[in-house]
Amino acid sequence: MAIPSFVDQVRLRVTAGAGGGGCTSVHREKFKPLGGPDGGNGGHGGSVILRVDPQVTTLVEYHRHSHRQADNGQPGRGGHHHGSHGEDIILRVPMGTVVRQADSGEVIADMVGSVSEVVIAQGGHGGLGNAALATKARKAPGFALLGEDGDDREIILELKVVADVGLVGFPSAGKSSLIGAISRATPEVADYPFTTLVPHLGVVVAGPTTFTVADVPGLIPGAAQGKGLGLDFLRHIERCQVLVHVIDCATYEPGRDPVSDLDAIEVELAAYGGLEDRPRMIVLNKVDIPDGAEMASMVVDQLTERGLAVFEVSAKTGQGLTQWIHAMAKIVSEIRERTPEIVAVPVVLKPTKDTGPQFTIARQSDDAGGFVWRVRGVKPERWVRQTDFNNAEAVGYLADRFNKLGIEDELLELGAEPGDAVAIGSGDNPVVFDFAPQIDIGAELLSARGEDNRLDEVRPAAARRRVKDAAYHAEKEAAQAVSLALTGLDEQEE
Repeated sequence: MAIPSFVDQVRLRVTAGAGGGGCTSVHREKFKPLGGPDGGNGGHGGSVILRVDPQVTTLVEYHRHSHRQADNGQPGRGGHHHGSHGEDIILRVPMGTVVRQADSGEVIADMVGSVSEVVIAQGGHGGLGNAALATKARKAPGFALLGEDGDDREIILELKVVADVGLVGFPSAGKSSLIGAISRATPEVADYPFTTLVPHLGVVVAGPTTFTVADVPGLIPGAAQGKGLGLDFLRHIERCQVLVHVIDCATYEPGRDPVSDLDAIEVELAAYGGLEDRPRMIVLNKVDIPDGAEMASMVVDQLTERGLAVFEVSAKTGQGLTQWIHAMAKIVSEIRERTPEIVAVPVVLKPTKDTGPQFTIARQSDDAGGFVWRVRGVKPERWVRQTDFNNAEAVGYLADRFNKLGIEDELLELGAEPGDAVAIGSGDNPVVFDFAPQIDIGAELLSARGEDNRLDEVRPAAARRRVKDAAYHAEKEAAQAVSLALTGLDEQEE
């Protein structure tokens, strides 16, 4: 199957890189079997970024390759070596690209004006190594945090051509020929329907005013309902400030005339919607042909009575083009004066931070006829993803975090009792705990939840000698006290 050269709408899956896991490591030297934690952090995963590129005019590249994935972050290592970050992937798109969520159709970004870059899939955070998790109470953590997965989503990219003037009309009305005549564009031209399969864009200079003109191919009756090619290309006139009806005055098709052609195209524009406020003008094309000139003279007054500016032109001979060009330039200039262009620094859109409550708790029924306490929130769900549940100490650290956030207190206030099921996370596979408030959780080495005395238990040689000397002196002093006490008793008996 042939791949088209122009694509203005694609469905694309984007997958950001996963973060690397943190490292659990302890510095060891001779006479220092437990010199302290030195596990490095994992690197962040690469993000998927959409960036406007003026040199790109089509989305065909994403039609060929519909899944793009960024690099993963690398895991941390011992010796305080942090993992490298995954490389971002840059997807270059044309100006005027609209980004939508595939499942809901919600607009994520409209890449026009100052919006030049969008982080469409955020890379996963790297996990902290045990060196970063060490505290005064937990001096040598025996665990590290896992890296998080990056965003994985499906999006729709939809291109809407950005032009000042849009040319509309039936196929073979001469729109492409007119763009070639008034600009340096070189569109393909032929005399059969649907010659133009790609919207053409031309730059026109009229005195001090420079503006862009685009043709919208394939408009026929029923285009707004998907007939022909019109539905595919009607989106390209949404951003045009002025609409120009190009009417073929020399058509040989039966039942057509300039007035009926105008009315038919206006029906399609109205059905598409949102274009009622755009200024219109009429171009009666092909007046170099005798029949065309005669037809134009017959209808020009009738069209003028509608309050429309009408121009009789010929793309072949250049007749009437100068007057029409300056008329378009005047309207574009007036519109620009009413809506001055705002010069802004290019904007980079990133995922917004959640500003709501840190967590919510709701009691929900389960499939077994019981209930479960469902905890939702950005922080707790993220902490769950970072936890290695095969490590009891890591689970204890997670319990500490939940307690500090206030989840335990909130559960108790809502009436939760020890042993109740608590589910944390979204979807059908949340992590489920048995509610155990204020109970010491974690590795057996922990004297209390959140404490770690292993560094105190394995001391350097000098410290051990000091402890041994102190014990010897204490025993000696105790023996002397006992001896003195016995001596006193002997003297009393005598």
